[in-house]
Amino acid sequence: MANQEKNQGSQLSEILVIIGLLIMAVMALLPLLNVNQEWMRWAFAVGALVVLVARFLGMYHGPSLRIKRLHHLLITSGLLYCASASTMFISQGTNDWIAFLLAGLVMQCYASWMIDRESHKEGK
Repeated sequence: MANQEKNQGSQLSEILVIIGLLIMAVMALLPLLNVNQEWMRWAFAVGALVVLVARFLGMYHGPSLRIKRLHHLLITSGLLYCASASTMFISQGTNDWIAFLLAGLVMQCYASWMIDRESHKEGK
């Protein structure tokens, strides 16, 4: 029963991460199309917050210390997304927020790839 609840929580966090990342991607691409409005910053910030909350909901509670540390990297990437959103508000008119966004993306790609790799190693 507890394992089923853990799987449902994990599925919910994965869905929330996907939704948050999609919101962030759309809001990050619209300025490239010369669509730049105030509500887009707020939507990006909401997407970043959804990703961060989902990362906390999907925390790893297994025995592998390496996978646990990689999940902490995912949380750090969520914090970088929030830093990107706050930079949008602090330094309006600049593209400084892109640095935080790219740092979070690189960290997320690395951690996701390594979590998958380590999970397959443990499964064998």
